[in-house]
Amino acid sequence: MNERVRVRRRGRVALLSATLTALTGCSGFLVPVGEGERPDPAPSASAPRAETPPPPPAPGAPAPAQGAPEQPGPTAAPPGTCPSSGVVVDMGPVETGMMHRAVVLTLTNCGRKPYAVDGYPWVQALGEDGNPLPVKVNEDGSYFGSDPGPKKLLLDPGLTVKSILAWVSTPEGGDLIEGDALAVSAAPGLPVRVFPLEGHDIRLMDELNTTAWRTELSG
Repeated sequence: MNERVRVRRRGRVALLSATLTALTGCSGFLVPVGEGERPDPAPSASAPRAETPPPPPAPGAPAPAQGAPEQPGPTAAPPGTCPSSGVVVDMGPVETGMMHRAVVLTLTNCGRKPYAVDGYPWVQALGEDGNPLPVKVNEDGSYFGSDPGPKKLLLDPGLTVKSILAWVSTPEGGDLIEGDALAVSAAPGLPVRVFPLEGHDIRLMDELNTTAWRTELSG
């Protein structure tokens, strides 16, 4: 599909489709960690300042010990920063309906330049040791929404696109695989975020379906 659509600031990203919004959110199942956390608002110029600076160490006193700086995870960026890729992914709460489970993934352009989007998110299930699990990820729709396929978009800074990530079961699935986390990236080859999974029903997986990044989620 060669059509190229520019997502501008005046274009408001649509909310979930009627199918998704009708579902009951189960907040608390997922605890996202890692890059892409928005920074706290900067204090205003009128904010009060400390009256006096902390006293300097006494002459001859040893300098306070400097511990090693906390190292972020291998795929995480410090909170409040934008990765070098210029985009960050996030995962919403679990949506439920008719024994189905899904989450909405969000890709945000946190950089200063327009970002070209064309395709699907990259998703991988991880075990408790952090190693990949043999859970198949399909580019397809689900009970929560259809997949109209990828579309070339030019995302202006600060704007977002979304994808539906759904848990699906197949007749030949056999025993379910228990996962500990999901690794999610805007596209294959880009830095990922790791989202721990909490809740027995979403830790057990057969296959996962993802829809293409779009400004609107299809019902």
